[in-house]
Amino acid sequence: MFHQAVWDEKLIIEKSGKRTLKLPFENVEFKMKIPEDLARKDLNINDNEEYEVIRHYVRLSQMNYGVDLNTYPLGSCTMKYNPKISEEIVSMDQVKYIHPLQDESTVQGSLQIMYELQEFLKEIGGMDAVTLQPVAGADGEFTGLLLVRAYHENRMDFKRTEIIVPDSAHGTNPASSTMAGFTTIEIKSNENGMVDLDALEAALSDKTAAFMITNPNTLGIFEENILKIAKMVHEKGALLYYDGANLNGIMGKTTPGKMGFDIVHFNLHKTFATPHGGGGPGAGPVGVKKKLEEFLPVPVIGFDGKKYFFDYNIKNSIGKITGFYGNFAVLVRAWAYIKLKGGSGLKEVTEMAVLNTNYLRKKLQGYYDLPYKELRKHEVVFSGTNFKQYGIKTLDIAKRMLDYGLHAPTIYFPLIVEEALMMEPTETESKENLDKFAEIMIRIASEAKENPELLKNAPQNTAVGKIDEVEAARNPVLSWKMIKK
Repeated sequence: MFHQAVWDEKLIIEKSGKRTLKLPFENVEFKMKIPEDLARKDLNINDNEEYEVIRHYVRLSQMNYGVDLNTYPLGSCTMKYNPKISEEIVSMDQVKYIHPLQDESTVQGSLQIMYELQEFLKEIGGMDAVTLQPVAGADGEFTGLLLVRAYHENRMDFKRTEIIVPDSAHGTNPASSTMAGFTTIEIKSNENGMVDLDALEAALSDKTAAFMITNPNTLGIFEENILKIAKMVHEKGALLYYDGANLNGIMGKTTPGKMGFDIVHFNLHKTFATPHGGGGPGAGPVGVKKKLEEFLPVPVIGFDGKKYFFDYNIKNSIGKITGFYGNFAVLVRAWAYIKLKGGSGLKEVTEMAVLNTNYLRKKLQGYYDLPYKELRKHEVVFSGTNFKQYGIKTLDIAKRMLDYGLHAPTIYFPLIVEEALMMEPTETESKENLDKFAEIMIRIASEAKENPELLKNAPQNTAVGKIDEVEAARNPVLSWKMIKK
């Protein structure tokens, strides 16, 4: 680890007319040698001036896209603007230089943050206990399903081998179910895009361990029969699991606990503002009702009135889920975000997210097909089927959006919507931004009818033009080289 003192001016020496950095390692011999067959032999790196190097990397950064630049409408992802104060906090020495093996007495402040976050999430989720260990939403799902299994096995109910999911579920739901050792049963949604109660009744049995659903669901529709669903599931002796990916649509207005859920995972990197995407970073804490508390992974964070501590005294714990105590930097960001917003602020986040979504829905309705007519919560799913007569696919629409400097929304998900365009504007977009976004989408809808070849050949204004999707999938270029045929 380098400290700033290492980069002292006296370490800079003049050599051959250029400034060269001399590191204080004179007495250290480095014996590592790259194997001959792995060494790059054809590097052609120019000896550029500093300003040329800076301009190069600035240009590269401008070719990239981020939520700090413009709207990032990926549905089911909640790509909101992230307050920079959270980034400042996790950059503090007390956070970035902390070590997971430090004695508890030296990390009381950090433990306090984690303890308070547990308490915040308990209230937000309407749960009785929380673990902060899972390091992603899918990891939270897996943890929750291990808790489901432990609960039933502790009751000697070994026949509970099935997990029910709706056909609109996130793909991680059946994957987590399988990893946890269950058989996944998928049920169809009804004509309104919600859980079909008859299909659920037919699927429920004494083999059912849990029913996993997202509410609002992946269409952005609130399950109006959720209390009846909870009753049906519990009467069969099963548990109700809440996929918290869409918590942005209800936070502060209601809780999964009030709806009858037994388990919930929280996507801190979505709802509580950590920059995410591309595989991380993430955190997926899990909250449970009292009857499941004894199975939580160890440790949880305890407080005896005087000091904070790692509590390993959990009766029937499923053990550890991840190394150490969770993704600490993401936990700190979430804690800071919740403290910054406060209870009324979190409620306002939901209200603005829902308002923005329905504003965009009304602006684009009539230009793009809307399969389900219900009021949406945090996201809305359109369909590009009305452009099929012009030979245009949803993929073409998404590629054309790039020419206008927009990031494309989620496409072809959920699978129950043909040619799906899934948009989540989030609460951090202004009316002006949404109007601009809608104006471009309406213009693209016109282009699809009047000049479809324009969309078929898009994008044209980007660094890389239209590629052969099938060829790219079958023969990916995984080298550092840019290969052109």
